[in-house]
Amino acid sequence: MAETRSETALLLAFVDLTRFFAQSQRVDDGELADTIDAFYEQVAASVEDAGGRVVKFIGDAALITFAEDRVDRGVDTLLALKEAVDASMVRRGWDCRLVVKAHFGTAVAGPFGAAGDKRYDVLGKAVNTAATLDGTGVTLSVAAFRKLSPPMRKRFKKHTPPVSYIRLEDRRAR
Repeated sequence: MAETRSETALLLAFVDLTRFFAQSQRVDDGELADTIDAFYEQVAASVEDAGGRVVKFIGDAALITFAEDRVDRGVDTLLALKEAVDASMVRRGWDCRLVVKAHFGTAVAGPFGAAGDKRYDVLGKAVNTAATLDGTGVTLSVAAFRKLSPPMRKRFKKHTPPVSYIRLEDRRAR
């Protein structure tokens, strides 16, 4: 039976590496490929262990989702992933750090693509909102912040304009 599309409430996150283009110009293609493959494995293992889903990798970036009942766990996983990826990049001598942007909203999830080659994806305004959040560390939209439990909210502070919430440790970077 073919998979169908449905509107689903999700925590939607984009992660990508800062300074990736500059770093990619300094290393050979083999090192670049090995590093990105290790990055993909690290992201996928962390997300899947927490019950999330890597929808797709795009170069040095990934689109990640967590179900509505896993928002706290998803954000906690994204915070830990930032620390782990940053440490991994330092060990490799790469001047790249992970940026995380997360929004909570409704998206259409299901198979999309060419006839005979459809793949799971998520589309909609909420996905675009997540992609366009402004931040250099870990940034949550107001909607994502409001889905967090009170203890998890304490790990963020309000940032304006526009209103978003950044990880307390990242306020020094601004």
